[in-house]
Amino acid sequence: MNAQRILRNVFGYKVFRSGQEKVINLVLQRQNVLAVMPTGAGKSLCYQIPALLNSGVTLVISPLISLMKDQIDSLHQNGIEAAALNSATPQEEVNPILRQAYEGKIKLLYMTPERLAMDYFRYQLNFIDVSLVAVDEAHCISQWGHDFRPAYRQILDGINSLKSKPNILALTATATPAVQDDIAKQLNIKKENYVVTSFVRPNLSFQVVNSSKDNNLYIYDYIKAHVNQAGIVYTNTRKRVGEITAYLQRKGISAASYHGGMATEDRDCIQDDFQFDRLQVIVATNAFGMGIDKSNVRFVIHANSARNIESYYQEAGRAGRDGDPCSAILLYHPGDLATYRWFIDQSDANDDYKKVQYRKLAAITQYANTSECLQQFIVRYFGQDCAPCGKCSNCTDKRKLVDVTKEAREIIGTVYELDGRFGKNIIAQAVTGSKSQKMKQIQAEKLQYFGSLKMRQNEALSLINYLIANGFLEVEGDQYPLVHVTNPGWDVLDGKRQVFRKGEIRPIAAKGEAESSLYKLLKAKRLELAQKQHVPAFMIFSDHSLHDMTTKNPQTESQFLEVSGVGQAKMKKYGKIMLETIKAYNDKQR
Repeated sequence: MNAQRILRNVFGYKVFRSGQEKVINLVLQRQNVLAVMPTGAGKSLCYQIPALLNSGVTLVISPLISLMKDQIDSLHQNGIEAAALNSATPQEEVNPILRQAYEGKIKLLYMTPERLAMDYFRYQLNFIDVSLVAVDEAHCISQWGHDFRPAYRQILDGINSLKSKPNILALTATATPAVQDDIAKQLNIKKENYVVTSFVRPNLSFQVVNSSKDNNLYIYDYIKAHVNQAGIVYTNTRKRVGEITAYLQRKGISAASYHGGMATEDRDCIQDDFQFDRLQVIVATNAFGMGIDKSNVRFVIHANSARNIESYYQEAGRAGRDGDPCSAILLYHPGDLATYRWFIDQSDANDDYKKVQYRKLAAITQYANTSECLQQFIVRYFGQDCAPCGKCSNCTDKRKLVDVTKEAREIIGTVYELDGRFGKNIIAQAVTGSKSQKMKQIQAEKLQYFGSLKMRQNEALSLINYLIANGFLEVEGDQYPLVHVTNPGWDVLDGKRQVFRKGEIRPIAAKGEAESSLYKLLKAKRLELAQKQHVPAFMIFSDHSLHDMTTKNPQTESQFLEVSGVGQAKMKKYGKIMLETIKAYNDKQR
C-alpha cells in the first residue's frame, strides 16, 4: 500500500492537492516538516496518510476538544480507528485507549498540548511505538502569532522525552514568514523542510464595507439574500453577540449566540445545532474558533474590524472548506481599532510584543482602505504574490468614482500645518473643527484648515485612513503613530493630482444555481443517514460530493467510486443506498 493508493481507496480522491504529496514524502522519510497551507487545503491528510503507512502510532496535538471529536468522527466514517485523550475523556477509558494504541488497534491518538506536558502521561507514552507527532494549529507556538498558547512551547520537551524518537509535522494555515521561522526554531525544523503552498483561496470572495451606517441591518439584508446558506457572524464583545442575535431572531433568522461566558453544555449544544444544520447562523466572539470543521459554511461576516490579518484570514477561512464558492465580509469601523489599541496599551506584554501588535492593527486599517485586490493584499501580507482575484469587492466594484480632492487637500494641509507631530485622531479633530481640550492646547483654531471639513470626525478618520492606504499620507511609529505627507500627497496639496474614492457597498443577492431535484433527493437521503448515526450530514458526504454525484449520475458501484470523496469504506456503508436513490430518480424521469 502506498500514499496514492490510500488517497484513492480510503479517502476517495484521485489526486493530491498542492503540497500534500511533498509533505507526506518528507514525513515518511522521517524528516521534521513545517506545512503551511490555507484552510480547506487538506492539511489533515498530510498526517493521516502517513499514520496508515507507518507501523507505529501518530500523536496529533490539537488545541480544541471539539476539533478532535470532529476529526475522529470523520476518520471513523472512512473506516480508520482513532481516539482522543483530553479533559473530556472519562478516567476509566484512558488506560483502555492506551492499551489499544499499544496493540496497534488505534493509528491516530489526539490530545491537547497540556496533556503531553504531564510527566506521568509521558511515562505512559513510552510503552507505545510513537512514529510521528503532528502539531496542528502550530502558529499557537509562536509569541508573534495571533493565537499564542503557552503550553505549545513545551511540546518539544514532551516529544524529546519519548524513547521512540518520532519525527514532527507542524501544520498551520496562517503564519507570516517570521512566525514560520519561530515555529521551526521551537520544533527543530530545517528551512529546506518548509512546505508553504499558496495562501490564495480561489473560492473565497472577500468584501470590505467601510463604516456601514447600520451593521445590524446590513447583516440581516445579507443573510436574507442568502437563504438556506449556513454562515458565521463574528463580533468583538459578548454584549454585541447578544444584541445581534436578538435582532436577527426578531427578524425571523434561525440564529444563536456563542461566546466564552456561556456554560460548556450550552456551547456544545449550539455548536451541534449548527453542525447538524438546525441553525442557519451562529453569532459569536472568537471563542467560536479553531474547532469549527463544518465544510458547508457559505459566508463569514465580521461585524467589527478584526484585530489582525492572521486571525481575520483564519476566521474568514471557515467559509468554503468544501471548495465551493463562499464570501468573507469585513464591516470596518475605525473606532474598533482604537478599542484594540487600548487593550494592547493595558496589557502586561513586553514592548517588542506590543510593537508587533500595533503593526498588525495598522495592517488591518490598510486592508480596509486599500484600492487593490483584497485577496492580493492578504497574500502579500503572508509574503507571497498573486494576480488580482477578479471576485473581491474591489475587483468587482462598478460604482462611479467620487472626486474627493478638495477634502483630501484639506486633510493633507492639516497634516502639513501640524508638522507631522500628531496622529490620525488629532488630525480628524482639527480638520472637522472639534472643540476638545486638546484642540485648545495646541491652538488648533489658528490653523488655516481648522474646521474646513464639513463632516463627522469618524468620516474624516475614514478618509484619512484611505489616504494612508493609498499612499498620499504615511504613518511612522508603533504605539503612537504620527502622520506625515508623502510625495503624492504634496502633489495633491499643490493642485497637481486628484483623489477619487468610492462609497458604501450594499449586499448583493446570491447568484448560485437552483438545486436540482436529484441533488435535493440525495441531500435528504444524506440527512436521513446522518440522523441515524448522530453525526453531522457533511461527514457522510460533503456538499461537493453530492454535487459530483448529481453530475456523474453513477449507476454502478465502480462508477460510484469515481465520485469525489468516496472511498472503499463509504462505498461499503452507503453505496447501495445512494445508488438506489439515484436509480429511483432516474426511473421517474423516464
